[in-house]
Formats: sequence, structure tokens, C-alpha cells
Amino acid sequence: MISLKQLTYALAVEKTLHFKKAAEACAVSQSALSTALSELEKQLGFQIFERDNKKVLVTPLGKKLLEKALKIRLDIDDLYQMANANKEPLSYPLSIGVIPTIGPYLLPRVLPSLNREYPKLELTLVEEQSHVLVDMVRKGELDTAILALPFDCDGLLTFEFWHEDFYWVTDIDDPLGRRQQISNDEIQQRKLMLLKDGHCLKDHTLSACQLSDQSSSITFNSTSLTTLIQMVAGKMGSTLVPQMALDQLLGVDIPIQAVHLDEPGPHRRVAFVTRPNFVDVKSIELLMALFRSALAT
Repeated sequence: MISLKQLTYALAVEKTLHFKKAAEACAVSQSALSTALSELEKQLGFQIFERDNKKVLVTPLGKKLLEKALKIRLDIDDLYQMANANKEPLSYPLSIGVIPTIGPYLLPRVLPSLNREYPKLELTLVEEQSHVLVDMVRKGELDTAILALPFDCDGLLTFEFWHEDFYWVTDIDDPLGRRQQISNDEIQQRKLMLLKDGHCLKDHTLSACQLSDQSSSITFNSTSLTTLIQMVAGKMGSTLVPQMALDQLLGVDIPIQAVHLDEPGPHRRVAFVTRPNFVDVKSIELLMALFRSALAT
């Protein structure tokens, strides 16, 4: 009979397109993985993978099998989640993804409360960009992920738990930095530095300021907010940061100042995303309540 182990191995090879890497991911020897997949192909009567010394390809029939294998694995995962639902809340393993423009600013505020309220929780955290996390949630590699909306989460459930605005950050000597509010028209007159492509925060800031990425006043210079702040302090330009990150980024020794962006908000919505058939929505609801409380203080 076809085994779940064989299907798991096949899914690992599909993900890595490399037998050695797939074996390492499954914590088995390459020979054991290859033997199991050869036996699976023999049972099925067709090849799942074409392989030679240089590359691995998924055959057309193999692709159809792997689609069904993923559904089976997700159904098995749901069975385990159903069993967990009868246990003490958040007392079992849970995997959460978080994007780089949220994780460093959210986690230090919520993890102390989470450890105190749910000490038995076995939490696995993965930091990646939004499109990677959405794909991992769809494939069941993560239970849930924390993203900034709007973002294309087609086919997934979203649970919003926090709304926030952006702040324009400039150097300490900029006279505009002493104001309480600033408009997008005024920002366009200054050099604005944003994160590089691939970060959804770039798209959100452009939308909030009603700018296009072709604007002559915009440059994309960094992959982290921390680096952008150091560039602002060095008088290389200005940037926009979410409210959640302000306290951590505006350290006492950094010569910068922040002004609220006076444009219709909220400028960013923060949410959990998960699969429609995820059976442990109660855990997400508990996390949302705890996160809201921690962020509000």
C-alpha cells in the first residue's frame, strides 16, 4: 500500500527538486528516500520524477499525484489539529510565519505575554516575505502567518487584529520634522527612500502617499527598516515607517524625528492568514486578543 511516508518524501523532492536536499529535510538518508520513491513509482506504474545527475523534473502524471498527495497531507494535519482542539488552549506545537517589517517590532512586545499566558505552547517562528509565507500556509508548511494587508491572499482566510498609520521620518535638523502632521504633497518634495522590491511595505507606503514607483523623488535602497533609519540619520533622505516600529527605530541616540502622515488611514492592516479548513481557529482568536492587548500598551 502507498504510505504517508512515501508521499511526504515525494512532496519534499517536489519542493527542493533535489534528492539529497529532500532527504536532509526529511531527516533520512538519500538511499532510503530514493528506495521509498522507487517503490512508490513501482506501485503506481508510472514515474513521478525524471532525474539525472544534473536536475530533477516532475512528470505530468507526477504533478497530478503530488497535488493529491498535498491534499492528503493537509487532511492528516487537520486530524492532528482536531486532536489538539480538545487539549488545553495553546499547549501544543504551532507554526507561525511573520514578515520582516512586522516580526522585529511585534514579537518583542507579544512574546513575554505569550510565554506567561501559555507556557506550554511549542512555537515555531519563520520570518519570510509575504509571498513566501502565503505559499507555505497554502501548502500546510505553516499553520498561520502574520501579514500586512492589503496583500493577495486568495483562497485563504484573513483575521485582522491591528490597524496602524505611517510616520514620515527625517533627520533631526529638518524643519518639517517639527510638525505634527505632513501631507503626501509635502513628502513628494523630499527625497524618499523605501525598501526594495519584494517587501509589501513598499507598496503600502506608495499607496498611502498616492505615489507611483516611477516618481523621481523615490529611491529603493535597502532591505531593512533599520538600515533606512541609519541612512535618514546620515541625511541621505527621508522614509516612512509603520507606527508599530516607531519606538524601536527611534532610539534615543539616533538624530531623527517622526511626523504623522496626514492621509486617510489606516495605512496598514495587520492580520493572521490561514487555510479555510484549518480546524484550530480558536488558537488564532486567542493570539489575536493577546496581541491586541500587548500592542495597545
